[in-house]
Amino acid sequence: MIKEQFSNRWGIVLAALGMAIGAGNLWRFPRLAGQYGGSFILLWILFLFIWSIPLLLSEFAIGKKFKSGVIGSFARFAGKKYTWMGFFITICTLGIAFYYSIVTAWSFRYMAFSVGNIFKEATLQETLQSNPDYLNNFWKGISNGDWTTVIVYICVIFLAAFILIRGVKNGLEKANKLLIPSLFVLLVIIVFVALNMEGGVRGLEYMFAIDTSLFGDPTIWIEALSQSAWSTGAGWGLMMTLSAFSRDNEDVTLNTFIGAFGNNTASLLAGMAILPAVFALSASETEAISYLQSGNQALTFTIIPMLFANVPGGDYLSALFFLALFVAAFSSLLPMFELFLQNVADLNISKRKTLIFVIISFVIFGFPSAWSLNFFSNQDWVWGVGLIVTGLFILIAVAMNNPTRFKESTIDVGSDMVLPSGFFKWAILLNIGVGFFLIYWWLSQDYSATWFNEEGKWDLFGTYSNASTITQWGTVIVVGVLLNGYLYKKFVKQ
Repeated sequence: MIKEQFSNRWGIVLAALGMAIGAGNLWRFPRLAGQYGGSFILLWILFLFIWSIPLLLSEFAIGKKFKSGVIGSFARFAGKKYTWMGFFITICTLGIAFYYSIVTAWSFRYMAFSVGNIFKEATLQETLQSNPDYLNNFWKGISNGDWTTVIVYICVIFLAAFILIRGVKNGLEKANKLLIPSLFVLLVIIVFVALNMEGGVRGLEYMFAIDTSLFGDPTIWIEALSQSAWSTGAGWGLMMTLSAFSRDNEDVTLNTFIGAFGNNTASLLAGMAILPAVFALSASETEAISYLQSGNQALTFTIIPMLFANVPGGDYLSALFFLALFVAAFSSLLPMFELFLQNVADLNISKRKTLIFVIISFVIFGFPSAWSLNFFSNQDWVWGVGLIVTGLFILIAVAMNNPTRFKESTIDVGSDMVLPSGFFKWAILLNIGVGFFLIYWWLSQDYSATWFNEEGKWDLFGTYSNASTITQWGTVIVVGVLLNGYLYKKFVKQ
């Protein structure tokens, strides 16, 4: 049982913003908005209200009531025989956390790269004129088989451990008071620079243009839902973890809305910086659109240095941007780290042994993503879409506990802001159908490559294959079901 608490409302609000605002906003969102434009943004906003907010409200209330790690809180709420669902939620989030730490390392590498450019005799613009592939080569170098990246991500893990070992009040809360306001200031500066470049406004028009023909493609619906979940933290169990440290009279609804809208604001600011930059830097509008629709993982990492290479003082601004990205990624990594720490702590293991175990786990399971971009992309796809499954599990648990009674007895208690109970109940029940339908639609359309490779074998190692995704999900579910009784005993009875 957790005894420590945040000192005030802003402590948990900033923690929620730190959880939500991260690389998903500055790295993942611009890539998807670039692929699909306003059609994606419209669905993304829709899913914020009908999927993410109801889930976040539920997670906040569950964590606030039971004050344990995700497995313990979920099992107490849903019942003993559903403990395996809490286990799947935890593993899915850890799957993301292990590769997410690599994004944090990349951000630091690019910040160091930008600072280094400040002290070089030749400007980045001059370097790119003589070597147009300079930035692409740097990206390829740090994202595949690079020991420096490995060392940096290990340092990131130790830094996260150092902050969190001090506790939520002196560690997480104090860190977020500095990190989150700084991030918003830096984002506003970058948007201002991008929109004032020639052709930048055209990128803004493209970003919000709606192509209705895209709504018939299951991919955009799945991407919009998973991005909303990925970015806000809905279905991760992170809000369940953070709210376990909340005060008993905490306003669940207001805090959830502040975190959700703060997250979407940061995403839109990031898109308004990067997409206009692509148009401003491209030789033609066609080239800009073609580049954006390629869905390049390196979009943020290659475009931002090019953007600032063309403005006075650009090296300094580039360093500031990647400082912001590092801050955003690191602030989101902290709650993931805390989730792991709290689940292990529920086993009544000493704090020192818990920390050592968590650090070693991050180092071991994060290494493949640090070493191989293909493995990284596989994990990003498998566990990103896996958030639809974790969301479903939470929705099912709420549905089994009478959504209206659950809301009125937990969410509404201590809340000045109250949502209509009918909307909450409707959203919970509707989303169960939406989640199952989207997963079925995705699998039936065979969106992510094939089930079998060219040799006719189960495509276990395909980066985006259905076979790889289902195998990894299935393994975790089978292990969870087999260990269900043991998990309940360890995380609840103990």
